[in-house]
Formats: sequence, structure tokens, C-alpha cells
Amino acid sequence: MSRIPFIHAQFPDSSESEKQLMFRLEKHLRKLRAAKPIPQDPEDDNFPESLKPYVQADTKDAGQVITYADNRRIERRAQRLYKARLAASGLGHLKKEDRQRLEALRNGVSLVTIPSEHRADELAAELHSEMPWMSPATELIWHAMRASVREGWPGLRLPSMLLDGPPGIGKSHFARRLGSLLSLPTTIVEATSESASFGLVGGQKGWSEAHPGRVLDTVLHSLVGNPIIIVDEIEKAGDVTSHRGQAFRLVDALLPLLEPMTARKWTCPYFQVGFDMGWIGWILTSNDYSRLPEPLLSRCPPIRLRDLTIPELAGFLRRQGASRNLSEDAVEAMIDVLKHPGLRDQRPSLRVAARMLARAADLERMPMLH
Repeated sequence: MSRIPFIHAQFPDSSESEKQLMFRLEKHLRKLRAAKPIPQDPEDDNFPESLKPYVQADTKDAGQVITYADNRRIERRAQRLYKARLAASGLGHLKKEDRQRLEALRNGVSLVTIPSEHRADELAAELHSEMPWMSPATELIWHAMRASVREGWPGLRLPSMLLDGPPGIGKSHFARRLGSLLSLPTTIVEATSESASFGLVGGQKGWSEAHPGRVLDTVLHSLVGNPIIIVDEIEKAGDVTSHRGQAFRLVDALLPLLEPMTARKWTCPYFQVGFDMGWIGWILTSNDYSRLPEPLLSRCPPIRLRDLTIPELAGFLRRQGASRNLSEDAVEAMIDVLKHPGLRDQRPSLRVAARMLARAADLERMPMLH
């Protein structure tokens, strides 16, 4: 893994706290006074009035005395210096707890890399063997993996993808499996339940439930700068409007994140700080892309996917059955059900296959009744 800067802000030196600044200012004041000796006689007209209460007993160290008034000036100056440095860093407007949360990004984030073009070929071949009906998407990912190695990029950058096809063919499963193969953090956003932009990108402070979005949370928790974010059934995201008529559509919030140039300098609505979101891999899924707006389609050209065939679904059942240690008899029984003439007119579905696998696993693990 390589590392890149992620937040567009400078963290103040951890050793430059207000207390440290006060200590340095006090030390400097003592040094200045030591270099300019003061009269040793408290009766001298040039002897500072502020020091007289401190030197009645002994006047030898009068120049090293720090009075209450000195301490107050030092404290005020240290506070001004600290606030000025925070403001210059780009984090001065944040509360202490928010700055502490972003502290994890001080040293940047890691990027998952593909070690060689040969490894890219192996990963693409494995993905294709598991889900051959997703070959148009697999080919695009394969080329992106090889390009990241060939061009010497610091990490893998996947192109934004819109997987469009009939329901039940495993579009979300494909995206999750890709994240697993690449060892990338993966977050799924259900557009049907999170139709507003708040859940994805966060909400501005001042709202009752303001918080950072799930995209930034994924990076903060994993400290990986190129996770995969899956937005499932994007065409079903509704329109959310405030009582003032302000729109907070999920699709609108996605547009700057899907454009590489704007994503590199994206500003979080909650923290009001810039972040480099240009390495995030976006995988959107839909059943009917014609319901999506043109600006989204121009950034994410749809990848049209076909239905599964019964042989492909049978192969999926065999692979999944073996990984779950199911008996061959159980797997073949499920395949026979899929091939039943009564189901000939039904569309092969990965969801149905997943339910069958779960049921078969439960049955095989049940205790034997005597």
C-alpha cells in the first residue's frame, strides 16, 4: 500500500499546544530580561513598580521574576497565537471533538494497489469464473487494474460504473465480491431507504441530525482512500425537499463525487473541509437506467447486463455449495428444482439461489431425530 494526503488542511504541530506556547513565551521573556539587567535597588527611579513587591527581601533575581500581569499577557498572547495557527490550518472553525476525529488523517490514508499486471489478470479471471454473465463489468475492471500497474499510479482507481440490468442477477453481490477480492473496504447505500443526500455525504451543522456522511465515515474508519461505495437501485431514490423548498436529492449529491476533477477537492457539508475523494470506486446499480438524469449518465455510462442462464445459475450453486461444505446430493437437488419444467417461464434469479443455499445449509446442520 502507498499513502497519499487526504484532507485539504494542515494539522497544527501536536507539541504546539496553548500550554507549550505559554511555556515558550515565558522562557523568552526571562531571556529578554536577563539580557537587559534592571537596577538592583528598588529605590532607583528606573526600577519597575510591578517588581517591587517581589524583591523586597532579595533583589539579585529581580530580572527573573514573572508577575501576575506578565502571566496574563503571556496567556492572552498564547491564545491568540494558537487560534491564528488553527485558522491558518483550515480547521479553526471546528469544535475540539471534530478536530480530534479528523486527527486520524494527519498522516494521510493508504491506497490499495495491484502488485502486477499478472495479478490483475488472475483477479479478473477469478471474478469472471464466478459470475460470467457480468463480463462487460469485469472487462472494464480488468483494464482499470492493468492500467493502474502500467501507468505507475499510487493506487488502484476504479472507473465509476452503473450496472444496469434485470433484478436478481447479482449486481450488488458482484460489487461486494469485487471488494472482497481486492481487499477494499466496501460500503453499501440502499437508495430506496436513503433517498436524501444526508446519509451519503452528510448534513450541514445546524440541522437537528447533522453528521458526516457514510462515504467519509468509511475512509475515517478504514484509513483507506480508495474504498468501494455501492449505491443500490439508484433509480429508486426519491426527491427530498425541505420546508423551505431546498432539494436534497441523492443523485445531485453524487454528481461532484463522480467527476474526477471535482472529487479531488470535494468539501464535506458537515466538517466544511476539503477532502480528496478522487480515488473512491463508485458502483451504482439500477434495473432501468432510463429513469436516471442525463448528468448522472454522462458521468456513469450504463453497463447493460443480461439475464442469467440456468447453466450459469447451476454453476453458481455448485461453487457456493462447495464453499459452504454442502453435500453434492443437496446441491444437485437444488439444480434439479431450477430445471423443473414448471419453473421454465420464470427468470433465473440469484436471490432465489441464495435462499435455496441458506435453506439447504440449515437442513444439513439440523440434528438427527431419533
